[in-house]
Amino acid sequence: MLYLTALNPTDSVLDGLLPAADALGVPVTVLTDRPDDWPDTAPVRGCPVRDPHAVTEVVRDGPAAAGLFSNSDHLQAATALAARRLGLPGKDPESARRCKDKAATRQAVADAGLDVVHARVLTPEQPPAFDVFPAVVKPRDGVASEDAYLVADEADLTRRVTEIRRRRPDAPLVVEEYLPGDVHTHDTLGDAGTLAVLGGWRTTLGPPPTFTELCLEWAPAAPATVDGLRAQLDALGVRFGACHTEFVVHRERPRLIEVNDRLIGDRMDLILAELLGVPLFEYVIRLHLGEPVATLGLPDPTTVGRTARVEYVCADRGGTLVAAPGPVDAVRDGVRLGCRPLRTVGTTAEQTGTNRDYLAVLHAIGSDPVAVGRALVEFRAGLDWVIGR
Repeated sequence: MLYLTALNPTDSVLDGLLPAADALGVPVTVLTDRPDDWPDTAPVRGCPVRDPHAVTEVVRDGPAAAGLFSNSDHLQAATALAARRLGLPGKDPESARRCKDKAATRQAVADAGLDVVHARVLTPEQPPAFDVFPAVVKPRDGVASEDAYLVADEADLTRRVTEIRRRRPDAPLVVEEYLPGDVHTHDTLGDAGTLAVLGGWRTTLGPPPTFTELCLEWAPAAPATVDGLRAQLDALGVRFGACHTEFVVHRERPRLIEVNDRLIGDRMDLILAELLGVPLFEYVIRLHLGEPVATLGLPDPTTVGRTARVEYVCADRGGTLVAAPGPVDAVRDGVRLGCRPLRTVGTTAEQTGTNRDYLAVLHAIGSDPVAVGRALVEFRAGLDWVIGR
């Protein structure tokens, strides 16, 4: 039995990991503290998944475990600790904790003499203060750029901290110097001793002060950049399983934004699997069943021979989604195109300045970057989303 800890029923689980397990002939139990949110067809069992002791005991009480892992930002450390207690392959729990804690990430890289980012933790009792601007303030353990803001000065910082604390009164925050440069991703798979590169994307962000990702273009990092990233990931102890790293290149060196100890999200993992032409989710499962990464046959991302562009359709205001296209697949001039809804018609939501504003994800995959870009522009022009008040 393969056990998977999860919170919400994400596309990565429903469309990626569960079908992959079925293809491998591996039975799955999803452990979740929100079983009522999952489809009736999902093999779920209720469990307080943030508690490693509870996860350990539930797995021990069930069918014999062949593997245990998570693709959730929130559950990596707890799941890694439970896997270790059960003697199963998994991530290093301390490394998972360092990656989730943005202050600990900065400290580990600084202690290794690799990069120093001026940063400070603000506990709920501390007044907002910092001395390097522009700066970024965000939850220490946050995800998906939620409540992350660019601030220009101390007054701006005070305003944003007050705003965040209304929503997260008990959450420690991190304020750190803003790192200029183009944003990129670095995506990897590893076993206990080897870290292999899946590829990377160049990311276009929306207007400040928030950091919403609007577009990603296939752009694997150059060897020198990969070496610099590898050193910083080594300092964090990143190795096993999937990892999605965000960074900028500043003064010809990579500087980490954050390290997410799971596959790239928001359907990008499904698009990456299509681009590479590999059963990516099966690979993740096989690693957690104890296979070495060398047996997976990962392609060299710099020699794939294809490129891709991904665009997110974002709500431009709060309101109710009253009309939207469903799933669409097409081929235009040799370019494979896809549209996948991320919000259902009838849903009412506020505008947040995060990926929770996404209405749909569009992608194009082909051999020529110009043809890919042109095809996606034409494809998007034929689709409409309507938000009512």
